[in-house]
Amino acid sequence: MSNNDILKKLRVALSLKTEDIITICDLVGFKVTKAELGDIFRNEDHENFKPCGDQILRNFLNGLVIYKRGPKDEKKQ
Repeated sequence: MSNNDILKKLRVALSLKTEDIITICDLVGFKVTKAELGDIFRNEDHENFKPCGDQILRNFLNGLVIYKRGPKDEKKQ
């Protein structure tokens, strides 16, 4: 299963829109455009298909944790 497939399945399972994914990536300081996401979500046979790199998926997953759980609280000692 490719990174593109994983990102597509997460988008569907969590009912995320393109704007949501951009917001999630922004939470970790990773900039991704609507056009880049469109290319990632295209069929592999399409001429504008772009493989989803490890960096994009990693930043999306890190942002998703913050999006769902909230920012990490600093522990007071």
